[in-house]
Amino acid sequence: MRAGLLTREYPPAVYGGAGVHVGHLVPALRELLDVDVHCFAEPGIDAPAGARAHSAPPLPDGANAALTTLGVDLSMAAELERCDVLHSHTWYANMAGHIGGLLHGRPHVVTAHSLEPLRPWKAEQLGGGYRLSSWVERTAYEAANAVIAVSHGMRRDVLAAYPAIDPELVHVVHNGIDTQFYAPDPARDTLLEHGVDPDRPIVVFVGRITRQKGLTHLVAAAHRFDPAAQVVLCAGAPDTPELAAETERAVAELSETRDGVVWIQRMLKTTEVRQLLSAATVFVCPSVYEPLGIVNLEAMACGTAVVASDVGGIPEVVVDGGTGLLVHYDPSDTATFEEAIADRVNALVADPDRAALMGERGRERAVSEFTWSEMARRTVEVYERVV
Repeated sequence: MRAGLLTREYPPAVYGGAGVHVGHLVPALRELLDVDVHCFAEPGIDAPAGARAHSAPPLPDGANAALTTLGVDLSMAAELERCDVLHSHTWYANMAGHIGGLLHGRPHVVTAHSLEPLRPWKAEQLGGGYRLSSWVERTAYEAANAVIAVSHGMRRDVLAAYPAIDPELVHVVHNGIDTQFYAPDPARDTLLEHGVDPDRPIVVFVGRITRQKGLTHLVAAAHRFDPAAQVVLCAGAPDTPELAAETERAVAELSETRDGVVWIQRMLKTTEVRQLLSAATVFVCPSVYEPLGIVNLEAMACGTAVVASDVGGIPEVVVDGGTGLLVHYDPSDTATFEEAIADRVNALVADPDRAALMGERGRERAVSEFTWSEMARRTVEVYERVV
């Protein structure tokens, strides 16, 4: 069997969870079957090894970015004839799978990493392109031969957002984690480079500056953090200039009220992220929407306790009271959410032995339950259902 895996992101051009997912899934799948990877060509980045990078046809200056996406999808769809099954990731590549399936008579499998109806803030970023991305996603999902949800929470969301889909076609295959790479790292040079004191408690956030990741809630909560704790924000790639300015103001106000606030805005290497996660007393994931949250697995694999919101698939990863602490998110009462984040962070900062024990349990859970080899095997089972 030959699978055609369709994705916007592919290493080295990875900026989000979907790119991390496909970057690890493909090598594991190639242990089981042949895989052709089709991805987007990224300006200034060399074509990835083992993949075909596609560019969009020329469009008028100022054309909406969603049109560029569809242009890339058409290029992908034209080259999928030799594949037995097509597998697309995110709306960026969903139309390539849908059209490619129609054109070549191949089954199309979609992996649901997120859902456009549940991310209305994207209208700030995409304008009319958000209406187009929503149409692409709905069309591809409702026509797909199978949908893979990265968590049971995501499966529920898929069926609620698109009730026309037969529930029998929606399967759960969690994200995995490379626990050989993501493991406790004793190095501290990245911390020292950015002025982080390894001997003080450290609270770390890693994520893009987008409404989804809840960074504004974390910064608000950090005003109540124990003064002994440092707050390290690895946050960049803002969705919009307005959100960038809003975040700058919020972090500046936080820095005026406490010391030890470190904001790293550049894209860190994965080795640097691993070091920060390993050094952290607590990793915080304040997402308001999160189908699974690979970064929680990364923190757990590095042996770090997690404080996270209870949205989406996060409770399927973080065991409340075992590998971390969960915080209930209610969009109608964000003040209580922010207070609860602070309370749980402070509880672990005040009890480093408890935090360390949660980190050990998190590492054990990541190793035993979230291997990429198992996720690849279950993905192939889905392929076999539709071929």
